[in-house]
Amino acid sequence: MVSERGLQVLRAIVQDYVDTREPVGSKAIVERHAFGVSAATIRNDMALLEDEELIVAPHTSSGRVPTDKGYRVFVDHLAELRPLSPAQRAAIASFLDGSGDLDDVLVRTVRALTQLTGQVAIVQYPSFARATVTHVELVQLGGGRMLVIVVTDTGRVSQRLTFVGEEFDDVDLAHIRAGLGTLLVGRPVREGLQRIAERLEGRDAQAPAHERATDEIVRAVAEELEEFRQDKLVMAGSANLARRESDFRGSIYPLLEAIEEQVTLLRLMGEMVADEQGLAASIGRENEAFGLAEASVVASDYDATGSLARVGVLGPTRMDYPTNLATVRAVARYLTRMLEQDDSSR
Repeated sequence: MVSERGLQVLRAIVQDYVDTREPVGSKAIVERHAFGVSAATIRNDMALLEDEELIVAPHTSSGRVPTDKGYRVFVDHLAELRPLSPAQRAAIASFLDGSGDLDDVLVRTVRALTQLTGQVAIVQYPSFARATVTHVELVQLGGGRMLVIVVTDTGRVSQRLTFVGEEFDDVDLAHIRAGLGTLLVGRPVREGLQRIAERLEGRDAQAPAHERATDEIVRAVAEELEEFRQDKLVMAGSANLARRESDFRGSIYPLLEAIEEQVTLLRLMGEMVADEQGLAASIGRENEAFGLAEASVVASDYDATGSLARVGVLGPTRMDYPTNLATVRAVARYLTRMLEQDDSSR
């Protein structure tokens, strides 16, 4: 059983190790922190922490460093979130203000987050499977090319360029646009996809060129709606892993691979359990099932007009958890407010 002072010693070890990258000894703790006890007493506390597997000596006769279990106790019970400075809050606002559509907002979000934390920043797209299609627009670009634009009630605007091999006059184009409106507008994305599948079922490959071109437009709309249903991430700051390579005991290749493929990070972000403030952390060996046992992820929920998703950072276990948790929470709250304001203005 670790005493209250022992837990405060753990806090000091975590903070000093994160700040200095050096193992922390009892003498350093006495010098840097006002415990009011001798180095011998601190050594006894450290011995108990080591017995509980909260700290470990990386080398013989060295100081101690936190274990993954120690970081977990620190995050759950000892970490005090540090309020962001006015400069940090201004930086978030300057990155995000004036954003355009959702894609632009999320790209700006990860750029802000990686700048503020020095970690790999991750933002999860909200699931738009339940979103409702509000508008479908077609723009003829010449040469048989058609720009398909789909808008939903979540504010997402997406575009897809498709080659239809046919030119339409204004009357035909208006007719196709109206048909798509009847088929999709006012309906959830999932239902829209089903209605398109029913429309295309059994279509004759030998149909007139005009009809085949119309079908090609419908398929392009379906492909765009399918994108709405897929989970995906926006990330920035991968180069920070190379800069912090000395913080990883092994290779950073598994992390780079996870960033490249996204599927692993999507599963991890989806399975993290948030506290009552919407904050979540997954530390070191807790990520072993995802092949990321040397990394930590801290994240916060944000609300995209009723669809929850997460924004977070990925980095080594030796990270500044209080600052990173406070930063992802502040960014998530700002992002939620922006999306709410955008929704209310439509």
